[in-house]
Amino acid sequence: MDEAAVRDRLRTVEDPELGDDIVSLGLVNDITVDGDEVAIDLALGAPYSPSESDIAAEVRETLTAEDLEPDLTASVPDRDDLTSEDQVLPNVKNVIAVASGKGGVGKSTVAVNLAAGLSQLGARVGLFDADVYGPNVPRMVDADEPPMATEDETLVPPEKYGVKLMSMAFLTGEDDPVIWRGPMVHKVITQLTEDVEWGHLDYLVVDLPPGTGDTQLTMLQTMPVTGAVIVTTPQDVALDDARKGLEMFAKHDTVVLGIAENMSTFACPDCGGEHDIFGSGGGEDFAEEHELPFLGSIPLDPAVREGGDGGKPTVLKDDDTTSDALRTITENVANNTGIVHRQAISQSRRNEAASPDR
Repeated sequence: MDEAAVRDRLRTVEDPELGDDIVSLGLVNDITVDGDEVAIDLALGAPYSPSESDIAAEVRETLTAEDLEPDLTASVPDRDDLTSEDQVLPNVKNVIAVASGKGGVGKSTVAVNLAAGLSQLGARVGLFDADVYGPNVPRMVDADEPPMATEDETLVPPEKYGVKLMSMAFLTGEDDPVIWRGPMVHKVITQLTEDVEWGHLDYLVVDLPPGTGDTQLTMLQTMPVTGAVIVTTPQDVALDDARKGLEMFAKHDTVVLGIAENMSTFACPDCGGEHDIFGSGGGEDFAEEHELPFLGSIPLDPAVREGGDGGKPTVLKDDDTTSDALRTITENVANNTGIVHRQAISQSRRNEAASPDR
């Protein structure tokens, strides 16, 4: 079987979210046939996302049915003209910003559980606590080991639950207040990203401070953010502030991967009833209103608070309603990250095909 025949077989493999086959969408980068061995490079950019894993599995099944031995790799072409030396974080495939319009909605909880959940799927993950004024991540993963410094004065981040960690909390005293103006924030954020040996990561989750201030502006201007997750509670006050965050990302042409609703229904262990303490369905309605993906709801569960204070992310628990909800959000974030890449690649290749110069 030659390359053309293999390509023809791959036309039977559909992308479930883009609604066409992977060949027509331009998601097959390269095919090399050597006897019964077929090496295929697919344009899949969200490692360990359930949807892209399913696409790869169907490709294997399709070729195996033809008595071929598939060897699959995945790569995403650069979306700009920068060389690897000019890029910020060239070895990080996806930067996921986790944001909220206001404090107290559980943004850091979502960021920590998202990072741990992606690592649990098998991905290489980093977690950058960019909340310079109130860094909580080290406590939430029970990490008290500071980063090590190399001879070149770069920082080697410690790891917990398979996640590489960096936070201002490692560099200041436990009770020291951080009082900085904009230029100082810009400098420290830049240093804590560019001067850290993150290594090769599939995902770098960035826990932004609440609001739309200097830190968010610095991140969006200097880092290659793949997409953002906006965290809110169902109540109107939180949703009003979430709109401000949405506008901030829109002004910087940053894709919003979806809305995560925290502190949803509380299941009372004493009376057995369910109580909508912060309202009900506000996050889902907000997502629908703005035509954004709804990532899922996290119940108001004391176990989440206990996991944060005790340093063990709730997503790592087995057979639990709340951990299942967090895993659903994790999978949806990974899937939507893949959609962002595949849509961009497909559109770019269709534009190339339609170019009169070709």
